[in-house]
Amino acid sequence: MRQTMRWICVSCLAALLALPAAAWLAETDKGRKKIVHVMEDESGLVIVQTAPGKVLTHRGGTIILPCHYHHEPEDTDPGRLRIKWTKVTDSLMFEDVLVALGHQQRTFGTFRGRAFLQGSDSGDASIAIHNVTLQDYGRYECEVTNDMEDDTGFVNLDLEGVVFPYHPRLGRYKLNFYDAEKVCKDQDAILASYDQLHAAWMEGLDWCNAGWLEDGSVQYPISKPREECGKKEAPAGVRNYGYRHKEDELYDAFCFTSNLNGKVYFLKTYRKMNLAEAMAMCQKDGSEIAKVGQLYAAWKLQLLDRCEAGWVQDGSIRYPIVNPRARCGGPEPGVRMLGFPDKKYRLYGVYCFRKNNDTGQDFGNEITRKGQSGVKSAKTHYTSDRLEPSNI
Repeated sequence: MRQTMRWICVSCLAALLALPAAAWLAETDKGRKKIVHVMEDESGLVIVQTAPGKVLTHRGGTIILPCHYHHEPEDTDPGRLRIKWTKVTDSLMFEDVLVALGHQQRTFGTFRGRAFLQGSDSGDASIAIHNVTLQDYGRYECEVTNDMEDDTGFVNLDLEGVVFPYHPRLGRYKLNFYDAEKVCKDQDAILASYDQLHAAWMEGLDWCNAGWLEDGSVQYPISKPREECGKKEAPAGVRNYGYRHKEDELYDAFCFTSNLNGKVYFLKTYRKMNLAEAMAMCQKDGSEIAKVGQLYAAWKLQLLDRCEAGWVQDGSIRYPIVNPRARCGGPEPGVRMLGFPDKKYRLYGVYCFRKNNDTGQDFGNEITRKGQSGVKSAKTHYTSDRLEPSNI
């Protein structure tokens, strides 16, 4: 009987090995995303290398996300190589950024007119992104394909900026996840990532109210443990409530903003104003009333220091302190908040924001001038189906 079973098992193995390779891979790797490297004389091996760690820039800047490749044999026709950049928006979701085939390239969505291949040499798949936005923050995938085989690498784009806690006029713990996304956007910011909140905690951010982060988790940073903030004996750190129900559960928000394309300033007037008058005075001065995120960015990145309370766009009263002094709210630097007073009858100064006039038009012209490196103007449209994401 044992001898019979042995022959049966050998027969099963022989039958499995007789299956086509594709079918065998499909059975063994079913349900998993995989990258298969096929080494054949007519196509060769592609190897992709990207930068370790993070690439750092700021909103409004221009950044290069590095990606280099080499293929064997080295005399492979470069026109057969297809380069694809995508942004990882979720564990299973990707946003198309750029697809290139030879000297042709096509950009997608919000990256149109802002993203170009650097193309400094034959093995360079690096991408340049101009006028970086808050939404560009995150993880990117560089994929190089040569017929049947491919390889990928990842690059993390980080932004220098500032994290700030936020709750609306209605009070604390009034926001579900989608409300939190909206209030951050309304204040010239996005929901912060865990890495951004952790970096802010390392710099001393201490906040006793839990808030949403961009991944759907709820956390809060504690630098000075105390009873009312999770027990005095608990260690300092970023406290984690885990992933919460995005629609039903209510918390505050931790927002993140970056460099300003403009200037925040305290408008000098001959008298104090209510909120409507304050907004009108900023407009009269050729500006608009500053948003909360803009005030935080001006405090953190432009070192705005003003010991005068003023209106900001959400109807709250705030003022930024870089150099603490006794009469300006205590020993710590930060953006002080005096709450949400009556919009009609309480009188204060106002913080305005004046946007720069620079439109960044020169970048597209600069990239176009680099025609020798294979970079084309973003205004050129290509119709090859190999440049469509769905065919890649």
